[in-house]
Amino acid sequence: MGEITLQIDGKEVKASEGMTILEAAQSAGIYIPTLCHHEKLEPYGACRICTVEVETRGRTRLVASCLYPVEQGLVVRTRSEKIDRIRRVILELLLAHAPDSFILEDLAKEYGADRDRYEKEASFCILCGLCVRYCAEVKKKNAIGFVDRGIRREIAFIPEIAAKECWNCKECFPLCPTEYLQAAYVLTEALNPSHNVQD
Repeated sequence: MGEITLQIDGKEVKASEGMTILEAAQSAGIYIPTLCHHEKLEPYGACRICTVEVETRGRTRLVASCLYPVEQGLVVRTRSEKIDRIRRVILELLLAHAPDSFILEDLAKEYGADRDRYEKEASFCILCGLCVRYCAEVKKKNAIGFVDRGIRREIAFIPEIAAKECWNCKECFPLCPTEYLQAAYVLTEALNPSHNVQD
């Protein structure tokens, strides 16, 4: 793979061909916030909190850094008034669903997001997909998936798979930025008769 030179926040960064902006920034110690990214998983681009500004051939646009590949001579800005405003709005929307998430609260402080801007619709899930993708891509078990679409979309364990696979795994739990999975899993177990049998 060839080596590419780009500029991130005024710093010259060397990256390998095929890397994303996020990977290049991380390799150079430059922080870009993420919620749906995980190094073991394919890039997803769901949360858009990693949005950055890129400049190529005199044109500027906003892109998800976890998806956008590095290019020779690319100029990247990870913070600007526009980027901060986008992240602030994203955080305010996410906090309506997961008001008690420590990760979201910390990011809200950094970007000046108003946690009470939108009416609470607490589902405790921000649909980052980390649990679904980790179970499918890394564990190859597919014990959890998305159900419904649009505003009704949510995650759900598949009881017949979860009953066999999840009890001794739980590797997806620490990935969850809202700690929703613990509650969802306990609920699934509570509904599963095989774990209600008393010794």
